[in-house]
Amino acid sequence: MANIPLLPAVQVFMGRRHGQFIDGHAVAEGTAETIQVVNPSNKEVVALVHQATGAQIGQAVVSARDAFESSWQRTSPARRGDLLNRLADLMQENREELAQIESLCSGKVIGLSRAFEIDYSIAFLRYYAGWATKIHGRTMSLSLPSAQGEQYTGFTLRQPLGVVAGIVPWNFSIMIAVWKFGSALACGCTAVMKPSEFTPLTMLRVAELAIEAGIPAGVLNVVNGTGGEVGPALIAHPMVSKITFTGSVPTGADVGVAAMQAGLKHVTLELGGKNPAGFLPDFPVDRTIDGIIEAAYLHQGEVCASAERFYIHRSRIDEVMEGLSKKLATMKIGSALDESVNFGPLANKTHFDKVMSAFAKAREQNGEFIYGGSTASNEGFFVQPTAILARSQADTIMTEEVFGPVGSFLAYDDVEEMLHYMNDTRFGLAASIWTNDLSKALRLIHRVEAGTVWVNMHNYIDPAMPFGGIKSSGIGREFGEAFIEHFTELKSVMIRY
Repeated sequence: MANIPLLPAVQVFMGRRHGQFIDGHAVAEGTAETIQVVNPSNKEVVALVHQATGAQIGQAVVSARDAFESSWQRTSPARRGDLLNRLADLMQENREELAQIESLCSGKVIGLSRAFEIDYSIAFLRYYAGWATKIHGRTMSLSLPSAQGEQYTGFTLRQPLGVVAGIVPWNFSIMIAVWKFGSALACGCTAVMKPSEFTPLTMLRVAELAIEAGIPAGVLNVVNGTGGEVGPALIAHPMVSKITFTGSVPTGADVGVAAMQAGLKHVTLELGGKNPAGFLPDFPVDRTIDGIIEAAYLHQGEVCASAERFYIHRSRIDEVMEGLSKKLATMKIGSALDESVNFGPLANKTHFDKVMSAFAKAREQNGEFIYGGSTASNEGFFVQPTAILARSQADTIMTEEVFGPVGSFLAYDDVEEMLHYMNDTRFGLAASIWTNDLSKALRLIHRVEAGTVWVNMHNYIDPAMPFGGIKSSGIGREFGEAFIEHFTELKSVMIRY
């Protein structure tokens, strides 16, 4: 099949001059230097985006602070929820436009852009909207001594932090942005978003829809840039109260240090991982292969929570590898805008080079390539879905995050050895256990060192379930009720009467 035709609205949007979104208005200007937005499916430049100047970054933050003080923190919770739901309505109405822009920029196959990127974003936004009216404190009886009959009472308040700076990666440019600004706005904060330089466009369009929804100017701003300029400027700005970042561990560590140095600012870090999946010997081979596909190859493996390390019982490893090789060979690779495709390109040249380097390193260490390990015969940033049988737990392919369509496999002899391998990492974002024995699963869950543990599933998220990592995979939680703690300040009040 050929690529789907682009909507006229998408063609118009892509042809515009782009830059920032500040105080309710699109600002096409910026520095003289522009960001080239490249379609990963064919390496063509599809748009140009002006980088934010230092003055524009400051204007965005001041706009957010003014909106926070003058209107948004005073807006009733019910009204905040209504406006977030109205934005969700507009995203639904413009679903195809947003999905096409996303696929053009990130290489996400169009079906996934529609059903996961946009539909999940809408679901999360509605979830946050529902929480706007349910943020509360507590009353309590105090035990202070009374000298002349006076009494005391106390209560706590949850108050919005202020301006939130959200730094968003390229793999889910709308959904992860929604996680950040949806949380902030529901709690009464305002936001300045910094998208990835590889996928800067969809957030600009969402910001326009926010104004159409009735969200006041300045509540949601967007600034764009490459390298290490915009992020540090936002972190250092005295009017920014919180930074929420999703990305790599090294960059996340730098963000955390900078936030502390900038005045002990609140920070949430959702970082990478080398996520494990352990298959117990009772689990059928055919379901094991399906589980591996689910865990490793969604969106070309460019998912923070995807599994990259797989532990298969020695009695099953050969059969699983043979079946997996046949399954991977059936995956149709092609343009992200081709509806018949289920495996698209990597998102950008930098990441393509990183994945190819990981292949080379695995060959140096004598990893056995069960399938893949090279480029695909397409004109974009395409690589084959790849499975590598490692020689030992110490192989680089078992220890360093690839963030691509690469599953690394190792045989184990007993469940204790499998558990040791799963926990033998500095990361701790997510993990999965696959077994038909519920008793074993429940016993293992408590011993797996990860922020999320799935049983007989992987890569599924839900707005009601908190998400975040332990160890080097992050600080704080997103989603669920847990997000409220990270976007509000707890204030204690005591009254004598």
